[in-house]
Amino acid sequence: MTQSTQPQLHPRGAAEMLDALVASEGTGAHPHVRAGALSSGPDAMRNLADAVHFLCLLHGRYPGVIDNAARKAVDPASRQWMDEAATAFTQERAFLSKIASAVGPVPSTQGQAQCEAAVAAQRKAIDMLSESDRHGCAVGAAIALTLDWRTIRVLLDISAQRLDMTPPTCALPDLRDTARLAGTVADTPAVERAMMFGAQQLIAQHNGLWDLMAARAASRASS
Repeated sequence: MTQSTQPQLHPRGAAEMLDALVASEGTGAHPHVRAGALSSGPDAMRNLADAVHFLCLLHGRYPGVIDNAARKAVDPASRQWMDEAATAFTQERAFLSKIASAVGPVPSTQGQAQCEAAVAAQRKAIDMLSESDRHGCAVGAAIALTLDWRTIRVLLDISAQRLDMTPPTCALPDLRDTARLAGTVADTPAVERAMMFGAQQLIAQHNGLWDLMAARAASRASS
């Protein structure tokens, strides 16, 4: 008998790999977040305010990652998930904008214009991911955003509570439906690779944002 040369899907499965990626490299794993710079200490509120404003620059405009990816979703499984995610993220954008308005101006930090330019470049990079014609790339980025947003949402909720605001319920698709979508879409090795590429690049942009927030916090602390 001859061995099959047909490419094989990763034995761990797309959903498990996405979960592992977000757990090991996502917002919750970043040193700036893990150190409590946004949740405790005398500078936490200022650091949170900074993060909220820059998250607005990255994800506060329409269309966003999920909206762009939704336009490319043609199969029924993707369509339903994308519609639910896009509707929910509209609410998340509104919540983000409301916090940004309530929290006040961006904390004065050296190199403001360069920082805004850097995040604008990140925004362009994630737009390209979500508009990619490579099958699987856009949905991978969209899934990674919804998974990583769960941690970001915790930070937004902290901001809201300190501003005496009541956070709305997050309506993003649940983990079971998201895992099911990942498994359904990643039906060939090529699509699985594209999905993981989109997810990895989205998470990399989030890491870049938190690197920037850490550098800005350090700059304010030393001035």
